[in-house]
Amino acid sequence: MGLNLIFWVLSVIAFGMSAWALIHSARTPARAFAVTGKQTKKLWLIILSLATLFSFASAVGYFGGGLGQLNFLTIAAVVAAGIYLADVKPAVSEVGKGGNHGPYGPW
Repeated sequence: MGLNLIFWVLSVIAFGMSAWALIHSARTPARAFAVTGKQTKKLWLIILSLATLFSFASAVGYFGGGLGQLNFLTIAAVVAAGIYLADVKPAVSEVGKGGNHGPYGPW
């Protein structure tokens, strides 16, 4: 019982992480991906959509209970979302921020 709860919590965290990455990528302009030299927005949306789908299926127990919840698709979803959040998100978030900001905002 306790181990199943731990795996379920990890599955929910994986879903939240994937959903957060998907929402951020959807809200980021496509130009930001091209300027930073990252993969295209379309590719990231496909990857993160699949990651969110698989992690959601794991969180609701589609793959079975216990260790089945953390199958290789869920682990791949966490890896994809982790790469996006650790590498791509910081790079594309810097695009469009001007350099002439004073102590009280932009000039």
